[in-house]
Amino acid sequence: MKGTHLGELEEIALLVVANLFDNAYGVVIKHEIEEKCNRSITISTVHNVLQRLSEKNFLESRYSEPTKERGGKRKLLFRVTKSGQAALKTSKSLRDTLWSGIPKVAFE
Repeated sequence: MKGTHLGELEEIALLVVANLFDNAYGVVIKHEIEEKCNRSITISTVHNVLQRLSEKNFLESRYSEPTKERGGKRKLLFRVTKSGQAALKTSKSLRDTLWSGIPKVAFE
């Protein structure tokens, strides 16, 4: 298994997948990142980060049933694993600890 630390984009992607729950697939993840984070991202970058998170065992994937439209394709759906949940909780805890340690005068 690769390293267990989360980069910024990995953390964002995991959070988006968790928010989308059972409808998390490449195009929708890309749209949510762009919409919620006001950040432009290519679909290949989304696929790369999803691959990295899968290799770290933070995501699991499965194929959906084919869409009802003629020639409809199956979607590769993602879901956060228990390890991914733990990584997100660790990341949030670290950030909360760092934020709470900032003296009030630091931002005055």
